Amino acid sequence: MIYVFLAQGFEETEAITPIDMLRRCGKEVITVGVTGKVVTGSHNIPVTCDITIDETSADGLEMIVLPGGMPGTKNLAASARVAELIKHCIQNDILIGAICAAPSILGEMGLLEGRKAVCYPGFEAALKGAEVLQIPAVRDGKIITARGAGAALEFSYELISALIDKNTAEKLAGNIVWTK
Repeated sequence: MIYVFLAQGFEETEAITPIDMLRRCGKEVITVGVTGKVVTGSHNIPVTCDITIDETSADGLEMIVLPGGMPGTKNLAASARVAELIKHCIQNDILIGAICAAPSILGEMGLLEGRKAVCYPGFEAALKGAEVLQIPAVRDGKIITARGAGAALEFSYELISALIDKNTAEKLAGNIVWTK
């Protein structure tokens, strides 16, 4: 099971693209409303989530995904339950994906120390201790980060490669006519 956390002001492309791509690969993806059951993105697109943050359980968790956007990232960072689930993932070697401004959450928690990471331009200082790269997406161990909405397909590719395998990611890229 994969949780994609949606908080008021999330970046729609950064959330919906990985949800779609992971579901195309047969994965169980659950949208989690951090700020309510219906969450409106930064471009005024409302999404009705599968569950709310209060209904989450770490049982069977394979990955969490943190979309960026503003104030979505700030709203994710303000959630104690999101922080608990991030810590659970780190302690149990579970994949974490964060895109755009959301890698700053991991950086502020001290989880990027000594890792390669990327983020939306202007958030580099929040990636405390990371080797900040200027590429669309990067995986370092169980943490996958990406730069922004324009990197949503690359981010999804990396999530699928890490969670399933590279062949599945390559096949999906061909199916959607996307060239890496």
